[in-house]
This record gives sequence, structure tokens and C-alpha cells, in this order.
Amino acid sequence: MEHKSQLARLGLFDARVPRYTSYPTAPHFSADVGPEAFSSWIEAIPAGSSISLYMHVPFCRRLCWFCACRTQGTQSAEPVQAYSEVLLRELKMLKQRLAPGVTLSRLHWGGGTPTLMPADMMRRLAEATFNAVPLAEGAEFSVEIDPNEIDAARLDALAQSGMNRASIGVQDFDPEIQKIIGRDQSFEVTARAVEMIRARGISSLNADILFGLPRQTPQRISSSVQKLLSLAPDRVALYGYAHVPWMARRQNMLPSDELPTPEERLDLFDRAAMLFRADGYDTIGIDHFALPDDGLAVAQKAGQLRRNFQGYTDDQANVLVGLGASAISRFPQGYAQNASATGKHVGAIRDGSFSTARGHILSREDHLRARIIEALMCDFEVRTDDLLRHHDVTLAHLTQMFSHCAAEFEDCVEMTSFGLVIPEKGRPLTRLIARYFDAYDLSKAGHSSAI
Repeated sequence: MEHKSQLARLGLFDARVPRYTSYPTAPHFSADVGPEAFSSWIEAIPAGSSISLYMHVPFCRRLCWFCACRTQGTQSAEPVQAYSEVLLRELKMLKQRLAPGVTLSRLHWGGGTPTLMPADMMRRLAEATFNAVPLAEGAEFSVEIDPNEIDAARLDALAQSGMNRASIGVQDFDPEIQKIIGRDQSFEVTARAVEMIRARGISSLNADILFGLPRQTPQRISSSVQKLLSLAPDRVALYGYAHVPWMARRQNMLPSDELPTPEERLDLFDRAAMLFRADGYDTIGIDHFALPDDGLAVAQKAGQLRRNFQGYTDDQANVLVGLGASAISRFPQGYAQNASATGKHVGAIRDGSFSTARGHILSREDHLRARIIEALMCDFEVRTDDLLRHHDVTLAHLTQMFSHCAAEFEDCVEMTSFGLVIPEKGRPLTRLIARYFDAYDLSKAGHSSAI
């Protein structure tokens, strides 16, 4: 109780802060970055290097009310088929601008629901992708799979195309909560999808589950977590539900008066985290869990854990190219986001131009603060020698920044001989501590709860 009082005093239960999957965060992107910058950044990728590729499919058979992703509903295959043809064009445009020998370290299909694509389209898209950018040795090809929207033919196509990691969304297995959030997905349907995935030799499995949903209780989330554990995923993302109805109007369908309080959200997280740890999972960063031999756990032990728009990753590529409507790319030079409206994106590609609508050119200060924030989010520590080696900054400046932060967060942040550390008791405050190093105005961004 005393610790929870300290967390409250330091602002955990009142603050709304970014998830810091990028720095600066997307609300601070501007129209200063357009198709010309995006093309030049693609062309600047060194020959023979490895990059990551994200492909966004913004369609779902049904729209879940809790979801704030850029997606739209469709009951027919025609929009998905037409959009897939545009992705093929976009891949050709990418190939034309890439230097020789560039390969893929990671490929991820997300959405939306990529598994809305028919089997033959999946094969065509994968073939076109690897024709544009071949997979590097040991590369990972992952796909977000909706257990309600998958069958043997589509899984065969994915497996034969090289998918070696599947990602399934669970959110919650409680039937009442599923009804409230507009996500009808029984445990039996999910277990059957997992069985089909593994029957095709795909052993690596991600799962997402949410805490902070309406009517969730510690008992209910315990039941959902235990059911998920019976499926033995390699890694799990335990995300806090972000209630942002001003950004995602469909969330107005949820009973906001039945959402857990911030203090209750922390209890829900702690209960779920305890169960994952008890089952042998390592804690990864602030909200992921992985088996000890999973790539995330290995990367964390080696000090190589990274953070990107999909959360935590072991991918070491310094370029992430995003294709499809609303997709965000990350380059050493900055960020570039495609047009969010599917129609605008499709129109630009059909006219022979990338749809880049906004982004951000990184300054030296941005690079420094981005590294500090990523280190805090991934490792709960920042090493002074690492920053001095890779950034244009003085020891005096870092010492001043770190000492002020430590003073701001009492004993929940500690200065050491090698830098700054967030001890175990301060880790619920990690996003707040990261915000301390954010130089941008967050007052109008409308971020989610800090817990």
C-alpha cells in the first residue's frame, strides 16, 4: 500500500503519456516529410545491408469496438483484392529504388486482418516481396492471424511462402467481456487456430492480451491468462487497453463507466504478470513476456533489445520500411508515414508516387533523446559511456539531465557510476520517466493512461 501511494504521488495514476514506440511520437510528425524525402531515404540504404519491412492491410471482416488501429470493415473480397494489387505496385516502386543486395531481416504483415487475403493472393504478395527484397539467412516472416479468419488453404499458403512466426490476438477469453468489446473469439476457436499453425511446422507463436477492459477483474484476467498459457505461446504482449474515443470513435460503444480505475489497472497487470512469471516466462521490458529461449529473451540478456512500432523486437536493422496505408517507416534520417486514408494511399500509388504524407527529420538532439528513451524502455538503464560514444554530448550535460531526473522521481530512479537505473520498484513508472526526457509538448497529443 505504501508503494502504491508513492506511485500515486509521482503521478502514475493520473498521467497520460506515450507508449514510446518511436521518438518523437507520431503526433509530432509534420508535412515536412513527403514522397521525395521517402524516396531519397530509400535510395540511401547501403548496398548489401539488411532492412525490415512492414506491410499494412487495413481491412477487417468486423470492427472490434476496442481497437484504435487504422482499419475498415468489409464483407466482400473485392476491396482486399484491389488493395493487394496496389501493394504489388508499391513493392515494384520500392525495388526500383533499392541498392543491390539489400535483404530482409524481418517481414511482418499486420493490420487490420492480413488473413482476409485469399490464399493465391498471399502467395503472390510473398513472392513479389522476396523478388523485391530477398530474405536474409535467419530472417523472420511473421503474420497477424485472426483465428476467426483463417483456414487450411490460407495457412498452407503462408507456411509454403515462408512464414515462420504467427501472431494471434486474444484480448480476453471471457464471453461477457468479448461481447462488450465487440470481439467474439472463443477459446476453442483460438486453440484450433494454434493447432493448425503448429501442424504446419510453425513453432514460433506470439499472442496479445489486454488488461484494463470493461468489467475485467483479477479473477477474470487470471482465467484468460491461464487459458492462454495452455496454448504455450513463445512470447506474449500484455498491453494496457488505451481508451481514446476522441481518436477511435468506435470506442464510444464501450461502457466507459465500467472501465477499471488506474489503480485497478495496475492490479490487473500485476496479476497477469505474476502468472506469466510463475509459468517460466521472462519479463521483457514493461509489458512483454517470453520463454527463456525466445529471441526477445535472448536479446534482452545480450543488451540488444529494441523497440519499434510493433512493440519490443530483437531485430537489429536500423531501417524499417512501411508499405500500405498509414504505415510508418523509420530511417536513420527520420520517420515517414504514408497517407492514413486508404483511398488517398491507393490513388498515389496508382499514379506512380509514394503516398508519404507526414514524418519527422531527426536532429542530433532527437537521436540522443531517442536512445535514452529506448534504453529506459528496454533495459531500465542508460549507460553514459554508450551515449558519449555514439552521440555529440558532454558528460556534464548528461550528468545534469540524469541528476534532475533522479531528483524528480525520488528513489524510483537511481544515478550510478555508469549512468541512470530504474530499480524494480520504479518500473511501473517507466513511461513517465521516459517522458521526462521528451523535449516535445505533450499537452495536445491525447495519449493513453500511464498504466
